[in-house]
Amino acid sequence: MNTEQLTWFKSSYSDGEGGDCLEVALTPATVHLRDSKHPAGPHLTLSPTTWSAFLSGELLG
Repeated sequence: MNTEQLTWFKSSYSDGEGGDCLEVALTPATVHLRDSKHPAGPHLTLSPTTWSAFLSGELLG
């Protein structure tokens, strides 16, 4: 999928003062992540299952 077609939003964990910001775009089959300071740069694509495991901390240990 072309990342220009995605609807990106800033993560609720992002700093609201211009610091490190993560943007997320969701589709039924994928979760896309990118650096808000470099939107044209590389991005990470995860499955919803992997994203859920990351958020719950299951991938940390």
